[in-house]
Amino acid sequence: MMSERLRIDNPINPYQWNVQGKANEPITVAGLLDKARHILGTEIAHIPVTWTLDEIFNRLEENAPRIAILGGSWDHPAHIMDLGTVLRAAVTLWNQGAVPFYAATPVLCDGTAQNTMGMSYSLQSRNAIAEMVVNHLEAQSYHGAFVIQGCDKQPLGVVSGLAQLDYVRRLRGEAPVWASFAPAHVLKGGSIPEKLRAELEVVAKRAEELGHSDIADDLRDTMSYILQCSSNTAFQGVFLRAVAAGVITKEQHKLFEKVLAVNTCDAAGGICAFHGTGNSSRDLVAGFGLVHPELELLTEPPTLQQIETAISALIGIVNKPEYSVGELVKANIKNAIRIHSAAGGSTNLMMHLVSAMVYAGEPYTLFDVEKVHQEHPIPDLFDYSLTEGRDIYALALQCGAGQSRGMETLLYELNENGVPVDLDAPTVTGTTWRARMADKKGLSARNVTQNPIILSEPRRPFSGIDVLRGNFFDTAIVKISGMTTEQLDEFDEKLAVVIYYNSEEEANQSLLDVELTDKWKRERIVDEKLLRQICRKNGATADADADYDTLFDKMVAEQILKVLIVVGGQGPEAFGMPEMFTPMQHINANHALQRMSVLISDGRYSGVTYGAAIGHVTPEAIAGGGLLYLQTGDVVQLNFRDKNLALLDSKLLSEGKVEAAQDDWTESRTVLGETRKARLIERRRQVAASNRLVNCTDAAHGVVPQSVWEEAVWNQSHAKTGEALHSVR
Repeated sequence: MMSERLRIDNPINPYQWNVQGKANEPITVAGLLDKARHILGTEIAHIPVTWTLDEIFNRLEENAPRIAILGGSWDHPAHIMDLGTVLRAAVTLWNQGAVPFYAATPVLCDGTAQNTMGMSYSLQSRNAIAEMVVNHLEAQSYHGAFVIQGCDKQPLGVVSGLAQLDYVRRLRGEAPVWASFAPAHVLKGGSIPEKLRAELEVVAKRAEELGHSDIADDLRDTMSYILQCSSNTAFQGVFLRAVAAGVITKEQHKLFEKVLAVNTCDAAGGICAFHGTGNSSRDLVAGFGLVHPELELLTEPPTLQQIETAISALIGIVNKPEYSVGELVKANIKNAIRIHSAAGGSTNLMMHLVSAMVYAGEPYTLFDVEKVHQEHPIPDLFDYSLTEGRDIYALALQCGAGQSRGMETLLYELNENGVPVDLDAPTVTGTTWRARMADKKGLSARNVTQNPIILSEPRRPFSGIDVLRGNFFDTAIVKISGMTTEQLDEFDEKLAVVIYYNSEEEANQSLLDVELTDKWKRERIVDEKLLRQICRKNGATADADADYDTLFDKMVAEQILKVLIVVGGQGPEAFGMPEMFTPMQHINANHALQRMSVLISDGRYSGVTYGAAIGHVTPEAIAGGGLLYLQTGDVVQLNFRDKNLALLDSKLLSEGKVEAAQDDWTESRTVLGETRKARLIERRRQVAASNRLVNCTDAAHGVVPQSVWEEAVWNQSHAKTGEALHSVR
């Protein structure tokens, strides 16, 4: 036990007058600690049993730090090993003078929800988790949290909730909110059984014999990846095409799918090893300074000693307002943005970065993130690969061996490459990044000589996610880090024919058609005059005067034809902003489509998405954005390096003139827009009314509840009057 009793330095303590709380809560604390004693056994036998109901009452009465251990539901792979961490944290918190409690939130698994209605609830779950965190910590009057960080929307949902609570507690003159995050360990990727690999090679050879070399190539390409839950979708797309082409039977397809599924995930659970939203959130929360380095990148749940180190640091920052959750988020926002960019993180985080700041009381937007990108080029310092054994599990092994220090290493290398990171920003250790990096052991990326993931010398001078502008939308984002330089060159400054789909389901069905390009040719997806001009403008001139069918086939074969796959009506208000992972994966699993297709949507993308994927389009279609009015046969110029997309004037283009459509281009499509909007409003009824993302800001403003945004705007507008939050202590 500590010789001096630990107390929150604030006159407000609800438990001094909450008689029922002091009757209810001691049994929950004692029950949690007794459970730890029973389950951990000899591991904590050296710790004396001091948690009597009397002592728990005393700590509540005297305002000892009340710390909630926040976990996740055990039906999410990242949280199935939570129990040991919860119990070790509980005993440690008690032993260091705090009062531990346990609470958990449901955690929606994006992998499980893919291509189902569950995807329409995924983003909303972030706001719901934030609300639950605020509800629970307010109802139980907890001072802070030790967070077992999972993946998908849970990490930033909890950060947002704690930041909002920090804001409102300060506004009321109460103690700030402190927290430390313990990310779940990294789940090891699976392996394709050798027997199945041999069987799939037989399938590939059969596909070649039947004249479907494209299916054979795509199947072999998919087999080259480390087996992850995300790669199962790629296999699924190839298998469905193989069934349609008569290469395999439906029964073979389901057998292959079963064998892949049961060999994908390690039974110990954890955060999937691909660099999706889970591990991008790990990067980001660490970049906010909220993760103790002892716990950042592990391959198994943390030990008692590691937890003791992290919690000791958490106890050390209690009563220091500058280390509260909201203050750490605001002080480290630029560091977090640069870490996210340099590591090529998930596009989802572009909204979560913004939302964390808004919940912390700052009216932050996508434009503020863009300004950070523009202040100084952020190089690509993350050589991640699922085909060459450089997944996040490999990075965690390097950290465990003392060769790397995760985000400390990445921040160090950004600084070494001249990027203006803030090394004097505070972190949950109770020290700055500069102090943490004073010890150079294992810090430089050069320490990893075999299979380096974090680099000291950039792969290329640009990275991350770019904000796009256009004449048919205000903002959109594209994950440049998910495109090779060759792919950028392939699409940049090219003209693309719009292929419009009313929904993800419609797009998925179409993109799996083994005769898709022939179908496009038969349906004359673009006017003949426009096709000839596209052929010329995209770099081919010799055959521009051939007949339509001959020209179309040649443009497909020589990769001259480019298409812009549009999936509208997927935005927050319309359908909950689901991820467009599945249609993009179907494109990527088909080399012919991959070379010609860009996908654009007002939906989101999975963190593991790669390729020419544009999302987060604002305004969304249901709000009258340009996606509502596009139609198959329109032509768009793709200017990725200039960060612009332009809908062209088709009449002028047919005459050889490349000019943007007039500002009034939607006026002739009013009936089309009204019809589509009515359909979207009716379709929205498929999402439970209680969980729709209505009365929220758009994607550029974080998709946060309007009331949260308005409070942040009020806080900023009163900052100079003495009425704002920062002046209330």
